[in-house]
Amino acid sequence: MSNFTAKELEYMQSQRWGRLATISPDGRPQIAPVGFRYNIELDTIDIGGFNMSQSKKFRNILTNPNVSFVIDNVLPPWQPRGVEIRGTAQAIDQGGKALFEADYNADNALIRVSALQIIGWCLDTDAYKPLNRKVNA
Repeated sequence: MSNFTAKELEYMQSQRWGRLATISPDGRPQIAPVGFRYNIELDTIDIGGFNMSQSKKFRNILTNPNVSFVIDNVLPPWQPRGVEIRGTAQAIDQGGKALFEADYNADNALIRVSALQIIGWCLDTDAYKPLNRKVNA
């Protein structure tokens, strides 16, 4: 069973880009736009892309696994909606190419995000009442 609601899953599967925030070894935040897929078997977010294994975000996770990942957009006229996933990440050497090869020249490495807290807005609730909950990872 997933930690995500049915509407969050539907939304995430309709999107291709998000932003991953990591923490550098000197404690500074770093954020980057990334391609992702929801991993239904593991209930995780898998992030991949070009030169992933050489990226700052990949190296950051090797020293500090705490991350935040945001998927969001705005529908007209002004209806922001999205999901933030706070949790831990693993830097994995295998699987990225198979996961993302159809879209672009992906590296074989990937980042796997496991949720500890999920915050959704304008999917299951209105804009002023985000669905914010801790989950069991």
